[in-house]
Amino acid sequence: MAALKYAGMDDTDSEDELPPGWEERSTKDGWVYYASHDEMKTQWEHPKTGKKKRCAGDLPYGWEQEVDEKGQIIYVDHINKRTTYFDPRQAFTVEDVVVKPKRYDGNTAALEILQGRDLSDKVVLITGGNSGVGFETARSFALHGAHVILACRNLSRASKAVSLIQQEWHRAKVEAMMCDLASLRSVREFAESFKAKKLPLHILVCNAAVCTQPWSLTEDGLESTFQICHLGHFLLVQCLQDVLRRSAPARVVVVASESHRFTDLMDSCGKVDLALLSPPKKEYWSMLAYNRAKLCNILFSYELHRRLSPHGVSSNAVHPGNMMYTSIHRSWWLMTFLFTLARPFTKSMVLLGRPTDPGRVSFGKPIGYRDKECQSLVVKELKLLQEISQPLTSASFSSRVPGEGYLPS
Repeated sequence: MAALKYAGMDDTDSEDELPPGWEERSTKDGWVYYASHDEMKTQWEHPKTGKKKRCAGDLPYGWEQEVDEKGQIIYVDHINKRTTYFDPRQAFTVEDVVVKPKRYDGNTAALEILQGRDLSDKVVLITGGNSGVGFETARSFALHGAHVILACRNLSRASKAVSLIQQEWHRAKVEAMMCDLASLRSVREFAESFKAKKLPLHILVCNAAVCTQPWSLTEDGLESTFQICHLGHFLLVQCLQDVLRRSAPARVVVVASESHRFTDLMDSCGKVDLALLSPPKKEYWSMLAYNRAKLCNILFSYELHRRLSPHGVSSNAVHPGNMMYTSIHRSWWLMTFLFTLARPFTKSMVLLGRPTDPGRVSFGKPIGYRDKECQSLVVKELKLLQEISQPLTSASFSSRVPGEGYLPS
């Protein structure tokens, strides 16, 4: 058929070949019907086999359904810049296709995972979505129809990321908003600005992080790694949890790290102390601070799922992959050097993980909290972490001890 050849999918099944003068079309919802130009009639049954067919799944990546000036449905291939009346899904109808379960591994790209998924009714919020894993996540969601919001501290870089995605697909719904996790004030202002849009929120990806950076205090008087990686996200979810619940089924994805296994939060007395999470300069080690912040991510996600899953909001903590090359280590020359050496043997940005169930999408390797023999510590650490995090995001900070950070007033 000419339409099949135009779409690059020649029909080789002689039984399904249409008689002269017949044309195969499809409705907006994917049902196949047949039009006879000689007899000027249409019918649902194939004129030779008498069978009915329906297109399987969503349109392939890069295709979009539109309506021409005559009101007829047309299909636009944005990748190859062509238009056809033939539904590309008709090469894979329900009657003919055998659906095989897909297997994902470390070489699977995000776009492969989302293949065939229509996310046009989803709103996705990603922190730190202007570069690295966050950008690739945002790009993948946007190219599959989702309304994506990049919550970033640098609006200039975020706007460039938006432009790159829209250059790839001009109809991508993606925008940038200011949100600096190193400022609890900024997080609250962002949450209010987002709520003012009156949008739902189906997927919140807590991705932004810093690693191996020199000791510094945020404007709230807390060590920056702890606040950016954990506390800022803690407050963000706290501010938006009502929107998540109204948008159910919804999901929070916390990008953590396997490095959470190399530390704990309790001191020698079995307590979680703010001085341990937000240490003074003389006791600060950048990698240890990162590991502790990632452990906070795991515990936070664990508790968030326990509290919100009865309301239709799930929470997953994920590991993006061992030695994935990003710029997160840019503050430490030694780590940058090591990553540069290892780069040819590591994953690239597009190698993100797998979805955990049909219709919902998360990226990365799902993380369980440590080993089973350690799970007895979970409840205690969760409670202590909650006791520290909750006041920090609601109290004002005024009593400063130079070099020691701020303490709640």
